[in-house]
Amino acid sequence: MIAPIRSSLLLLAVGGLAIAFTLAWQHWTRPAIVDAEHRLLARRFLAVLPAQSYDNRPLDSALPLPAEQPLHSTILAAYRATQGTLPTAIVLVSQVQGYAGPIKLSIAIDAEGRLIGTRVIEQQESPGLGGQIADPQSGWLAQFAKHGLGDRWALRRDQGDFDQLAGATVTSRAVIDAQQEALRYFDQHRSELLGAPGHE
Repeated sequence: MIAPIRSSLLLLAVGGLAIAFTLAWQHWTRPAIVDAEHRLLARRFLAVLPAQSYDNRPLDSALPLPAEQPLHSTILAAYRATQGTLPTAIVLVSQVQGYAGPIKLSIAIDAEGRLIGTRVIEQQESPGLGGQIADPQSGWLAQFAKHGLGDRWALRRDQGDFDQLAGATVTSRAVIDAQQEALRYFDQHRSELLGAPGHE
């Protein structure tokens, strides 16, 4: 009778120690995990910014988003990059419907309202066609840098200023729409996004 009780108590003790060890391990490793997650997000969302253009940690505090959304795309998040106390850029995370599914973009806009650059975060477009938007070697996204709202945000075949990805008209139009709407969103909410007096 005593032996089974001892065995049960021993199992309970071992189980308790295992749980305590697991909880302690999670507590000790949590900061490292959080830091690794932050660096991963920074690589994905902030790769669109030149490294020397900011000295803060933009992802530490997402900006509140105004209620209204663009017509064709959705602004999912906004982050402010600063150099000292001056805002240098706003990074908007935007999602737009492509040919094969949603396309998520990181769009950086400078304080003057011109596009710094755009990176694809997630996409499901056809490999070799629309999927080329995620390939930095294709160079397609580079053509949009330094353009603003005053430019003609459409494909050349639609009397616009931009080339399309070969064989990916729907994808090309979707990404162009998302960037134009991000620029318009920035223009409409400039003071809130840049942190003008009265909006901090």
